[in-house]
Amino acid sequence: MGIAAAVAAQDHTTRFLALGDSYTIGEGVAESGRWPVQLAAALRATHKIDPPEIVARTGWTTDELAAAMAHHTFHPPYALVTLLIGVNNQYRGRDLQNYRDQFRALLNRAIELAGGKAQRVIVVSIPDWGVTRFGRESDRDLAQIARELDAYNAANAQISQMLHVHYVDVTGISRDGGGDADMLVDDGLHPSAAMYRRWSEAILPVAQRALSDKSAPSPNPLPRR
Repeated sequence: MGIAAAVAAQDHTTRFLALGDSYTIGEGVAESGRWPVQLAAALRATHKIDPPEIVARTGWTTDELAAAMAHHTFHPPYALVTLLIGVNNQYRGRDLQNYRDQFRALLNRAIELAGGKAQRVIVVSIPDWGVTRFGRESDRDLAQIARELDAYNAANAQISQMLHVHYVDVTGISRDGGGDADMLVDDGLHPSAAMYRRWSEAILPVAQRALSDKSAPSPNPLPRR
């Protein structure tokens, strides 16, 4: 294969990589209910895309995701890369600056895995677990949870803007009925396939733009409060 043909093959890759934690692996839902799987299914109406390669585990923080990625065999370049990480940093009371530094490193790695194309990368905001049954029944200050998650999301949105990647806010979606029984799995904490469907619907048009390369990421992706 010549150099030009190799470059063309890379440009037409159909691989989809989803990086994250319990929200990306879909804790408590069937594989078909995971939002990356739902997103890939929806994308196939307009684009050729493989089933997502998911590198995620329930409970992972930014450093734990980074450690797992260091031992994972990737097959870049990926046509689409998503990153959703940070809820466990907040839950464990980790330092915000520590999160910023580790998130930026993860996002730079995500861009590398997308063949250096920042426009092929989508950051998804951290949902608000304080609205769930688990959150309401915990002894945690729900207003403080919301404030801390807003700070984390402001940080990851700012870094996303600096590195010129796409950004999708699902935090507002999680706060809009996210505590309803049909929006949660049995543990009362993790989203159901129905909630993930709402996320995938929000991510879909952004993913379509990312795959088309016809428009640059939003110049101001700061999440709603």
